[in-house]
Amino acid sequence: MAQSKLLVDSNSYFRLAQNIHPLLSTSFGKEQYTLYPHEDLTFELQRSPRLRTKFHWFMEADYLENRKRKLQLSKKDRAAIQDNFDHIWGYIQDEQLNPLEVDTRILAAALQLNIPVVTDDRDMREVAELFEIECIGVLELMKMMLDAKHISMEIIQRVAAQWQYDNDWPYGGWQKEYTKLFGERPPKE
Repeated sequence: MAQSKLLVDSNSYFRLAQNIHPLLSTSFGKEQYTLYPHEDLTFELQRSPRLRTKFHWFMEADYLENRKRKLQLSKKDRAAIQDNFDHIWGYIQDEQLNPLEVDTRILAAALQLNIPVVTDDRDMREVAELFEIECIGVLELMKMMLDAKHISMEIIQRVAAQWQYDNDWPYGGWQKEYTKLFGERPPKE
């Protein structure tokens, strides 16, 4: 069966990769879901001293190795992704919306490749909806992984505890969705 590719945004990667490792390029479930990073992921971290400090593990050998496998894009795909970016970015600028340029590049790639984006970024999700780009939240992704027996409930609990420890959760009110999806309250840090 062919892979069902998912493009993971940087926030989702940072929130999951330390506790679900290897996160990328490992297929799971009947659908063979496989997460891929956007090529700008490393660039985004390198330009931010705050992110480099907070996610010090990002440059460790195991994580570097896991991020090596990227989506293979043809010249035609690259040109179409650039066209999509120009169109979406122009719309964002005209409407004075909030997604960042790097987030728009992720959406442009997902649109061309017709693959979902793993993101909880509200601004990205708004634009994705306008352009009919499917989005999956990190809690939904972890539920998919749990149902496929790719990860355990213990790992999900560890991820949620890490979010609380780091004071960096996907969105306000995430605890309610966690409880709904996993049948228990999220752990404290």
